[in-house]
Amino acid sequence: MDDYNDRRERLIKASRDVTNLSKKIIFLLHRIALEDDTTSYIRAAKRGYTKLREVQDIYAGLTPELAGDRFWRYHHQLSPGLQEYIEALSFAYYLEHGSLIPFAAVQSSLSSPEGIPFFPLTITDYLLGLSDLTGELMRLAISGLSAHQSGRMKATQVCAFVRACKAEFENYAPYVPNLPKKQKVTAQSLEKIEDAAYTVVVRSSEYELSPEALDDIVSQATSRFSERSHKRTRGDDWNNDGTSDS
Repeated sequence: MDDYNDRRERLIKASRDVTNLSKKIIFLLHRIALEDDTTSYIRAAKRGYTKLREVQDIYAGLTPELAGDRFWRYHHQLSPGLQEYIEALSFAYYLEHGSLIPFAAVQSSLSSPEGIPFFPLTITDYLLGLSDLTGELMRLAISGLSAHQSGRMKATQVCAFVRACKAEFENYAPYVPNLPKKQKVTAQSLEKIEDAAYTVVVRSSEYELSPEALDDIVSQATSRFSERSHKRTRGDDWNNDGTSDS
C-alpha cells in the first residue's frame, strides 16, 4: 500500500510539472506566432518542439514507474498532464503544417529513439487533447485579427479548420467521456471566431476604409470579444462550492 501511494504521489507531481511546462510552451507559441512576419508560425513551431523535449524527458524518466499494467492503474493521475502535452504538441504541429497531428506522431513523440513507447497512448487522451487545441486556435485567430492585416486571412483559415474539427469530433462524442463537454467549449470558440471575422467582413464592405482605420475597428471588436470570453470563462470555471473544474 505504501509503495502504491508513493508512486501515485510521484506521478501526480510529474503530471503537474508536465501541465505547467506545456502551458508555458503554449504561451511561447502564441507570442512568437503573432510576430508580424511570414515565418513566425514556423519559428514558433520549431521553438515549441525544442521546449517540448523537456516534457518528453519527464515521460522518459517515468518509464520504470509505468512498467507492465501500472500505466492503466495510474492513468487517472497521468491523463490531465498528458492532455495538456498533446494540446501543446498539436498546437506546434498546426502552426507548422496547418492540420491535426496524427495519432502515430503523438505516440512517436512519447517513445525512445529506438521507437519503444514510454507507455501506450489512449485514443481518449488523444481526442481530448486535440479538442482543447480549438481553444488555443480561437485565441490565435482573434489575437491575429487585431495584430496585423495578414491575421484576417489566417483567422478565416483557422475558423474553417475549427469548424471542421467540431464536425469530426461529433462522431466520437457519444463514445469518449468528457468529449461532449469539450465540444460545447469548441462551439463557443467557433462562435467567437465567426463573430470577429463577421465584424471585419461587414465593416470593410460597408465603408471604404483605410487599412489603419479597419485595424482600429478590428482591435475594438476583438477586445470586446476577449472581455466577454474572460467573464464567461470566470463563470464557467468555478462551481457553486468555490472549487474549480480545471
